[in-house]
Amino acid sequence: MGRRGVETLVGLFVLLGILAILFLALRAANLGNFVIGETYLITARFDNIGGLKVRSPVKSAGVTVGRIKAIALDTNTYQGRVTMELEQGMLFPSDTSAKILTSGLLGDQFIGLVPGGSDKNLEEGAEIKLTQSAVLLENLIGQFLYNKAADPPDAAPAPAK
Repeated sequence: MGRRGVETLVGLFVLLGILAILFLALRAANLGNFVIGETYLITARFDNIGGLKVRSPVKSAGVTVGRIKAIALDTNTYQGRVTMELEQGMLFPSDTSAKILTSGLLGDQFIGLVPGGSDKNLEEGAEIKLTQSAVLLENLIGQFLYNKAADPPDAAPAPAK
């Protein structure tokens, strides 16, 4: 293999490395999957959104059906207002509930939609009324420690005779 062949292989290797870095950057920024086609917007309010981010996925039964478009604080209720962009073909009943879930123990957060049983579907601009806020690890640890501190101390063992 001549010098030109080695230079070509090195060039291809560098190009593959750049493509791999670009792929990882898109995945880390959560831009790897784009919603394609027509979408419609729905909203939900949560007491605590935890680490939820714009462009985080919206899933139902583990399947991505949309993305989070915007997150804002509602100054009337002081709740987090999340606007979701769902694919047009994904219709959900009007009594659907939304939960903020976590991928794995310390993974990214996303919204999980649980369909209800209503005959009517959510329409453009509808608001999901049944929501469950994010479960924060810090709060769980705090509750555990508080409950342990509130327990009465164990009785001392009786002395041996």
